[in-house]
Amino acid sequence: MGGVRTALYNCLFARKHGGRFLLRIEDTDQTRYVPGAEEYIREALDWCGLTPDESPWVGGPDGPYRQSERKAGYRRYADELIAKDQAYYAFDTAEELEAMRDRMKAAGVAAPAYNAVTREHMKNSLTLPADEVKARLVGGEPYVVRLKVPRQREVRFEDIIRGWVVVHSGHIDDKVLFKSDGMPTYHLANIVDDHLMGITHVIRGEEWLPSAPLHVLLYEAFGWERPQFAHLPLILKPDGNGKLSKRDGDRLGFPVFPLDWTDPNTGEKSSGYRERGYYPEAFVNMLALLGWNPGTEQELFTMDQLVEAFSLERVNKSGARFDPDKARWFNQQYLRQCPDEELGADLRTRLAEKGVQVAPERAAAAAHLLKERATFVEDMLDGAYLFIPGSPLNKDNEAALAELRKRWKPEAAEAMETFMEHLTNLAPFTAEAVGRAFDQVLRDKGMKLGQVMPVYRLFVAGRMQGPGMFEVSALLGREEVIARLRAGLERCRTWA
Repeated sequence: MGGVRTALYNCLFARKHGGRFLLRIEDTDQTRYVPGAEEYIREALDWCGLTPDESPWVGGPDGPYRQSERKAGYRRYADELIAKDQAYYAFDTAEELEAMRDRMKAAGVAAPAYNAVTREHMKNSLTLPADEVKARLVGGEPYVVRLKVPRQREVRFEDIIRGWVVVHSGHIDDKVLFKSDGMPTYHLANIVDDHLMGITHVIRGEEWLPSAPLHVLLYEAFGWERPQFAHLPLILKPDGNGKLSKRDGDRLGFPVFPLDWTDPNTGEKSSGYRERGYYPEAFVNMLALLGWNPGTEQELFTMDQLVEAFSLERVNKSGARFDPDKARWFNQQYLRQCPDEELGADLRTRLAEKGVQVAPERAAAAAHLLKERATFVEDMLDGAYLFIPGSPLNKDNEAALAELRKRWKPEAAEAMETFMEHLTNLAPFTAEAVGRAFDQVLRDKGMKLGQVMPVYRLFVAGRMQGPGMFEVSALLGREEVIARLRAGLERCRTWA
């Protein structure tokens, strides 16, 4: 969810300002490569309607869009920084780095780092003679390239969401920019590619805020104009206590992935919104409001409306608490807005899988009745009694039979008999006409609604909740309704 929301805000911002929405695969760290993840990202964004303007799949003028395919170009930028005395070679072994950290811990330093102080005591091109550095390089000794973070500097930048951010350079370590395996780190590749691709705005998660001062220093080191930054708030657990995670979704029974995902490394499965029956428009609408406030009471937005209303200035600084009930509410609203014919077609498909064949017109009419109480199309399958002939009071419907035993009173029998007589001669057989006939029976018998309606509902629908019984009866038709009423009466008389 967090990744999709970030993509959504980038997409909305780009479209509102006539820009381009780019997607770049940042795969410089091959140890974190996950088979199938890239295709998953593509499918998830397409499902959400967030297909990038430029990406590895659609191409564009700034390709290639996978950093692993841009590998050859990064080396010269690391060399440029070294030539400008903004970076340096470091030859320290893993054992030497660990020894440095141990010394600093022993000296009471809580967070040991390779920085402006410790680099003076390490094995790098700032401390070694030039001829020795050259010899090490010619000899093929492993090294990394580190950024030379300046001493005693205040690094300042204005974040669109958070305002001015000020960090002292003493809190920034000399990050590795180029690794011994010939690959750049995220920090170097990210800044170089953003510059080459003409990125004007970087909208990313709050977890990247600590890296932003380092990126500012890199832009300064190259002498490049930096993009504007906007760091989005975290998505929090429903109780507000900490960042929302996959485990929270698994534990509490709601998805946090747009699509089903199986981690190929662990075999762990995560459920997705698509497979749970959510509409992509509902999912996107929910995500848009998870950290952004339109400044009005409006909650339901089309994509075009989101583009028109969106602004980074109205994104909250504080974390956004995820509410799974609200997510379901959004889906319910979108389901209700769906045309009956579209819902009917979906309903027909699901019923066909269960061996029940339904005509398109009948399915659309049933969808019209059922959608007001449904959150997902799957919920409408509870209305299968509208399509399967015969009394719903079969032996498998134990709950309905138990409810009927509690509510049945012998005096209801005469009312049901009279009601069937009315229905036999009713013309036309519409919901309004059925309703008038039912009300007439109540008046003639001097009975209250609660004495007869529950029995009527259980006889015909086999459940206490659902669409209005007059509308249900009109859909079922005269013969089916009368047959169900008669079957219900016969069953109750056996209890007398």
